[in-house]
Amino acid sequence: MISSLSPQPLIKPNTGTTLSPIPHVQNQRFKLASHVCPSELLSIRKRPGSACAATTQHRRYLLFPAEEEEEEREVKFTSDAPALAEELQRESMPRHVAVIMDGNRRWAHLRGLPVGSGYEAGVKSLKTLVELCCKWGIRVLTVFAFSSDNWFRPEVEVEFLMSLLESGVKEEKESFIRERIRISVIGDTSKLPKRLEELVINVVETTKNNTRFQLIVAVSYSGQYDLVQACQRIAMKVKDGLIEPNDVSESLIEQELETNCTEFPYPDLLIRTSGELRISNFMLWQLAYTELFFSQSLWPDFGEAEFLEALKSFQQRRRHYGSGGVSSEFANSCYVVYIELFFAQSPRPDFSEAEFLES
Repeated sequence: MISSLSPQPLIKPNTGTTLSPIPHVQNQRFKLASHVCPSELLSIRKRPGSACAATTQHRRYLLFPAEEEEEEREVKFTSDAPALAEELQRESMPRHVAVIMDGNRRWAHLRGLPVGSGYEAGVKSLKTLVELCCKWGIRVLTVFAFSSDNWFRPEVEVEFLMSLLESGVKEEKESFIRERIRISVIGDTSKLPKRLEELVINVVETTKNNTRFQLIVAVSYSGQYDLVQACQRIAMKVKDGLIEPNDVSESLIEQELETNCTEFPYPDLLIRTSGELRISNFMLWQLAYTELFFSQSLWPDFGEAEFLEALKSFQQRRRHYGSGGVSSEFANSCYVVYIELFFAQSPRPDFSEAEFLES
């Protein structure tokens, strides 16, 4: 657990390590071998022959308390760093932001416009958000573009959305290449129209080596199915004798989830627009310790001011991760699919009948 880190090194430093503050660990600084989301730090496991090591294919924090005399090695942000809004603190910026883009249809209905106009306006909001993420140094943005449940919407609406996605990818492909943006797609793309599926495969392959920023688009995606397919893959490995049942762990499951396409699979911040207070079958495993922000704005109205509000809220929070470390019991209890959420302001000892009635 983070809170119980001793003054002795957990891991011997690799060469070329740097110093960096850890926002959610109070009054402590650590050396880092690489940048990675805080929740990944908590996946560290012991193994024979090493003091402590990460167990997934992704890069992990390799931490040990910083020495006073090495103060001069602290990371300095140079003029090459992305411009940041003055209200924000660079050291506390999330690396991975996930967004449920809700409210496109309501936005159109309120204005007496066709539903398609709401989706087209939503695309503009997405472009703005991508630009802000690049500008402010956020590494990964995952957007819930089309869920597996959305296939049950009216056929004309589904066809419009597929057409809009196809035209958007075509129009922005050169921009992705020029701006060094990597595009990844998670979800069951086999259900997409063939032409769109081929286009998606092409843009993912074309941009796979871009490193400035990663945009992950969840299309025909289900958090439940993501877990199911991961378990199926692991079951096949057990059946084929590649692994033993006792080898199944959180890190092994993580490697089989669709978010294995990114260095930072765990979002630091989830934003949902339109005032809805649920996560709707999105990234169920990955959101176990994610900070949640619910905006009243409909997605087409979500812009820089609203994003700033979400980021400032995130930076004002202290992330404790429960007792200071991720327990497997908690990580495996993240089946919050369509449950409505209520967040009380009262501390637990003061939570009374009145607060319960309010919820």
